[in-house]
Amino acid sequence: MKQPIRTLAGVTLAMAAIGFSTPSLAEFPDKPLTYIMAFNPGGESDITARIQEGPLEKVLGQDVNIVYKIGGGGSVGWSELVHSKPDGYTFAGHNLPHIVLQPMERGDAGFKTLDLKSIYFFESTPDLLVVRQDSPFKTLKDFIDYAKSQPPGVVTVGGSGSSSANDLGTTMLNKAAGIKLTYIPFSGSGAAVPALLGGHVTALMTYSTMGVQYKDKFRALAIASEERMGVLGDVPTFKELGYEVVEGAYRGVAAPPGTPDDRVKVLADAFEKVMKDPEVKKKMDENGFKIEYMGPEASLELVKKKMVEYKALMTEMGRLKK
Repeated sequence: MKQPIRTLAGVTLAMAAIGFSTPSLAEFPDKPLTYIMAFNPGGESDITARIQEGPLEKVLGQDVNIVYKIGGGGSVGWSELVHSKPDGYTFAGHNLPHIVLQPMERGDAGFKTLDLKSIYFFESTPDLLVVRQDSPFKTLKDFIDYAKSQPPGVVTVGGSGSSSANDLGTTMLNKAAGIKLTYIPFSGSGAAVPALLGGHVTALMTYSTMGVQYKDKFRALAIASEERMGVLGDVPTFKELGYEVVEGAYRGVAAPPGTPDDRVKVLADAFEKVMKDPEVKKKMDENGFKIEYMGPEASLELVKKKMVEYKALMTEMGRLKK
């Protein structure tokens, strides 16, 4: 009777001979994946993940489970990601400038920027300054004039997390307009909405998406983009009103450090297919997102570029020591 092959090499050869893959070459993914959400439900990251969820499962052939790890302006979720098993089955939504500014300003944010292994950046949203529809501020000039008439710090602006694009946009407006607004961070742009509607903050520095979603409740005063955005075509840019404020967020997904490049590529290809799906594109446009198509290499280049830009900007604004 022929004895079974017991050596690893023998098993590998035997498996190959009858058409099976070795473990290292096994088809990926072959089990459900975890998509970590670092912000509250209702914000841009969550809206995008919910739009992606079904199409992503179809492309990958596996369930994609969205889990919430909220806190620290996203740092709780990203800290968990960098300590997750680097096998491609766990990835997280991540944001610029958050992943750059948090380690830069805090020192120990629970993660380092380049620990997050870039998979794909799939959208961007410019900052948008909004007030309630019943606010006495009809224009950006009204708002700035009021801020100048008040003691420094009295006028409050809510936004999505500390060391975020909303935080940075508010800081830029302070400098450009010569005013002192107090920025109030929330655990996501969705979580900031009740604060404005309830009168707990004077305004929000939010994103284009919130301007679209709450157009019947918000009045948008200015958008922090180079040019007006089609879906909010009646909203002037800060630049055309005389203020050099151009800022916003990029969103994508990242894997734990050490995740194999071939698995990162599988995930990146899947997100690319999803973001090119006509139904996904339609929903993204309707919700005020600008779709981006940046794979692992382009994503990493963008992160490194922003690390240099933000360090210079934060130093100039006095938020970092020279």
